[in-house]
Amino acid sequence: MEQIQKRLDFRDEISKNKWKSFGLIVLVFLVLVVLGYVISMAFEPGYFFIILIFSIIFSISYILISYYNSARIAVLSVGAKKASRNDYPDYYRLVEGLTLASGLPMPELFVMPSKQINAFASGRDPQHAVVCVTRGSLEKLERRELEGVLAHELSHIANYDIRYVTLVAVMVGMIAIISEIFLRSLWFSNGDRDKKNGVFIVIGIVLAILAPIIVQLVQLSISRKREYAADASAVKFTRYPEGLIKALTKIKGDVIEPEKKVSKAVAPLFFANPFKGLTSTHPPIEDRISKLKRM
Repeated sequence: MEQIQKRLDFRDEISKNKWKSFGLIVLVFLVLVVLGYVISMAFEPGYFFIILIFSIIFSISYILISYYNSARIAVLSVGAKKASRNDYPDYYRLVEGLTLASGLPMPELFVMPSKQINAFASGRDPQHAVVCVTRGSLEKLERRELEGVLAHELSHIANYDIRYVTLVAVMVGMIAIISEIFLRSLWFSNGDRDKKNGVFIVIGIVLAILAPIIVQLVQLSISRKREYAADASAVKFTRYPEGLIKALTKIKGDVIEPEKKVSKAVAPLFFANPFKGLTSTHPPIEDRISKLKRM
């Protein structure tokens, strides 16, 4: 006898995934603290603070430039063109209806020249947001299916996911820089360390190698949680999970080649993984469909 699956409430799913994302960010922060403590014990504490200050300045400067120009960078990098209301009236009407339902301001709309069924949203806040869909989405998706995809992208804007991604990117960048500087500094140390320092140096080497790998995996996990939260928020906006389910089903069956024009930096923004790879910032389509069917 087939087991009946428990129904999911989209409000509970949104809250649960936000808390999981917060917990994973705390985990990245703890990795940074532990790595810093071990390095400060292996060397002088002041040495670690010099590295930390340098890492903070470099990471934040790089990320802030990307953050404040995220929308422009994203659309330019994929060759997207601004969509005119005359050429894409249904696209505009769907987004306008969803902004009324969600209380969001109207984003700028773009179209990307790709045969894939895909879309993405970017921008530092709802007032500076863009939504971009592929030409394949406009051609292959029915109206309610496209509405589900657009609702998902508007959910990323409403949930301030770009800010989450930026915060995590800063911490991940700091850990990578600190680890690299620590490992390189060992070549210039005089080797005159007592036994206690030697133990911490060994621990530091292990952490410096493993920490960047661990936090990158955590970064992927956070991205997947945000995708689940956006799916649930899309159901909140449309009250029609079937549209999103059908869109995901079509993406799963799409035989289009992986997108070559998309860079790995922009790929996490997309509705579905444009590379169709195994190490993905997106959860499996089957899992997303399964959750949506229970809402």
